[in-house]
Amino acid sequence: MWLPTHFLGRCFIVKVIVTGGGTGGHIYPALAIAEGLQKTYNNCDILYVGTQKGLEAKILPKTEFSHQFITVEGLPRRINLQSLKSGIKLIKGLGQSYKIISAFKPDAIISTGGYVAGPIGWVGSQMGIPLLIHEQNSYPGITNKLLASKAKRVCLTFEDSKKYFKDKSKLRLTGLPIRFEILNIYRKSSHKKTVLITGGSRGAQSINNAVIQAMPEMIKMSDVQFIFITGEAGYENTLNTIKKQGINMEVEGNITIKPYMYNIEDALSVADLVVGRAGATFLAEITALGIPAILIPYPYATENHQEHNARSLVNEKAATLILDAELNGQKLFSEIYGLLEDKQKLEIMGGASKGLGKLHALEEIIGVFKEMV
Repeated sequence: MWLPTHFLGRCFIVKVIVTGGGTGGHIYPALAIAEGLQKTYNNCDILYVGTQKGLEAKILPKTEFSHQFITVEGLPRRINLQSLKSGIKLIKGLGQSYKIISAFKPDAIISTGGYVAGPIGWVGSQMGIPLLIHEQNSYPGITNKLLASKAKRVCLTFEDSKKYFKDKSKLRLTGLPIRFEILNIYRKSSHKKTVLITGGSRGAQSINNAVIQAMPEMIKMSDVQFIFITGEAGYENTLNTIKKQGINMEVEGNITIKPYMYNIEDALSVADLVVGRAGATFLAEITALGIPAILIPYPYATENHQEHNARSLVNEKAATLILDAELNGQKLFSEIYGLLEDKQKLEIMGGASKGLGKLHALEEIIGVFKEMV
């Protein structure tokens, strides 16, 4: 078992492995916690562990954190040839995790979920290293559920999550940590109203299709600027489809189309309205900033947790809801146009959104970390 904290001369060094990957919903809370630890401890050595296939492989090189990658992928639900291949990768990932932990000698491991967190969290706990889990969604992900029995503490975003964990003494309701880049945004006024449309870190084909259908009407709104993030997988197809409609994006100046935005805070700083999925991280960020939203929950999320997340905002009049099955260009444009025209309603939604924001979640999590280590 590792002894807590390391020494450099007379100074303590806190060494922490942070892991979580696959999508922005796991990665950004992990980065927020890592940033919080570095601001809390004068000497804090962070090592982020992810996979080469996850979105973290593109995000981490743009950060200041040291990082390493292991080989692992999600296990299929059915037993087949792919199961064997995934199992072999899992064994390899466990071995890589042991080597990384043995070399780095962390005081603690923090997991925000995703399949990459499984090997690191499990191996570390077997080696006696304290494990802290943060669960973002109302229905916990499979990795965090499996690791919960090995964890010292489990931080939750939603009260509803408590029923899925057996040992209630480990649970702490903290909320979802938000990156300093988001919290420190200075909300800017633009000479045009601004609408941010995004399907999340991977994009959303149904949202892309609806925007493409609505494009002829959107370009007529010269007093509104649209920032449309397609996701990298749907970017080229979106541009090609728009071109086939006879729309020249170089001429139409009120719509900016991007495959992804690493500096999403720049778009959020000017957004009067956002359109997007209802992942927990996205909702935490927009409520912290008080931005009204049109939410289109991902229909295949586990236990339909995105619709549950979305309705929590809708019930407080902070957002409106369009179900994915009912989404089309006409409905989307009608909702956007109606909200932008109703200034009073938009202001009420913004105030309600701000009221739901949890600005101190990171401080709560750092407190749990101190309690654990």
